[in-house]
Amino acid sequence: MPTGTSEHVQAPRWDTARTQLWLMMALTFVTGVVDAVGYLGLDKVFTGNMTGNIVILAMGLAGGEGLPVLGPLLALFSFAGGALLAGIALRGQQPGWCRRTTALLVAGAVLLALISIAITAVGGVPGHAMSVVVACLIAAQMGSQACLARKLGVRDMTTVVVTSTLTSFAGESLLTRGAGRVWNRRAGAIAMIFVGAGVGALLVQLHMGVAIALGALLTAAVAVLGDRTRTR
Repeated sequence: MPTGTSEHVQAPRWDTARTQLWLMMALTFVTGVVDAVGYLGLDKVFTGNMTGNIVILAMGLAGGEGLPVLGPLLALFSFAGGALLAGIALRGQQPGWCRRTTALLVAGAVLLALISIAITAVGGVPGHAMSVVVACLIAAQMGSQACLARKLGVRDMTTVVVTSTLTSFAGESLLTRGAGRVWNRRAGAIAMIFVGAGVGALLVQLHMGVAIALGALLTAAVAVLGDRTRTR
């Protein structure tokens, strides 16, 4: 006589590593979106790509016509400040997702949502002073995001830059055999920041607040789904 089927039924396996990989891909997409917002809508200031800001700052100081100085400089300090605060919050935590990771992402999502509301309130076109403030706030969030991504330790997923990822893709992945040499996480990260920047550019033409709101929504979704990987 059968004793029942419950002991033969297994719950679906939760692939934590794969889930966290896709969540980092989503945050990489967010970086593309907000970098497009910063460059196209906030006086040529990158909010996630600090290498770009350093180059723009140097050219601006050298007298490059039409290139900002104050915005990129303050964005650099803001990014570092955000990374510092996240580092303090995550100090002593074991590698992997933790409650503080979720809290940092929730705080970032709220910040982006408030920025979106503020930009909408001024008609979608902030003045110069507000543009600098907004760029700095987003840069601080990107610094926090970069720090928690490093702490999480998903290989090749920095979420804010893809230069090293592109180097690894060209210098390592393409030299291997099989389909994985082209279609892998490195190619995915490059594609995500590219697509994110394209989507961001399109949304900026529609309304800058909408682009930032998308970043807030995706960041909040990553926080919720990431917290599930912690509990699993």
